[in-house]
Amino acid sequence: MIVSASVSQSFASALATALDEPLAETSHERFPDGELQVSVPNFDAERAIVVCATTTSDAHIEALQLQDAVREAGASEVVTVIPYMGYARQDRAFEPGQPVSARAVARALSTGTDRVLTVNPHEESVSDFFDVPCATVDAAGRLADPLPTLDDPVFIAPDAGASGLADTARDAYGTGETDHFEKTRHSANDVELTPHEADVTNRDAVLVDDIIATGSTMAGAVSHLNDDAARVFVTCVHPVFAGTARTRLARAGVAAVYGTDTIERAESAVSAAPAVADALD
Repeated sequence: MIVSASVSQSFASALATALDEPLAETSHERFPDGELQVSVPNFDAERAIVVCATTTSDAHIEALQLQDAVREAGASEVVTVIPYMGYARQDRAFEPGQPVSARAVARALSTGTDRVLTVNPHEESVSDFFDVPCATVDAAGRLADPLPTLDDPVFIAPDAGASGLADTARDAYGTGETDHFEKTRHSANDVELTPHEADVTNRDAVLVDDIIATGSTMAGAVSHLNDDAARVFVTCVHPVFAGTARTRLARAGVAAVYGTDTIERAESAVSAAPAVADALD
């Protein structure tokens, strides 16, 4: 039975369809002191698949409560699906005295589950922080689905580290070239992009990344490509879109932006749930 957190209702519904499993009823209550309580009335299944994108601190608590609630209701197996893992980019202590936050939250989530699946974590190594088996699912291939018919496309990663995502999206689309930018980060919002090797003149360019947070890197890439490309599309697995990220992309001249439903946004044009369903079968 699929058990959805409040932040992952679309993803959980798509996963239920892909697996042909029922969705559990859930209820949410917040007490006067601010405490959250999430319940699963009438839950009756041996296996519970708890689905929760940990986008906020409340979402982390909700995931822990759902794990505990299904155990209390009699589930003998708990699988936790984390479409987007919050704190995953804090995968090391950057300064003395700082926590490894990804490790801390992974250990907490491990206490209530038998195994974990997470989708395209920013650093694959975060799966090692869990105290139970953790598998990572690559949903980049899903980003090809919402794309229109493209003219001699080039799938471009914003840096070499994301080249595999561009390759996966291109392979799923079925044709095209791949490339990446060389990126030098001077500060959180100051990123220098050096020219890529592929000639995009009069071709459609598709930028592919795992996460778009502030949008500064992608907006710079869009502006650079718009000098020569016919159209520029932006795709990402996790559409965080913090602050004015979406406006930055629009101002840069992007033709369209597509994300998955790991984080539920207006731009979530395709579900990553089928990729997770394949990993669960």
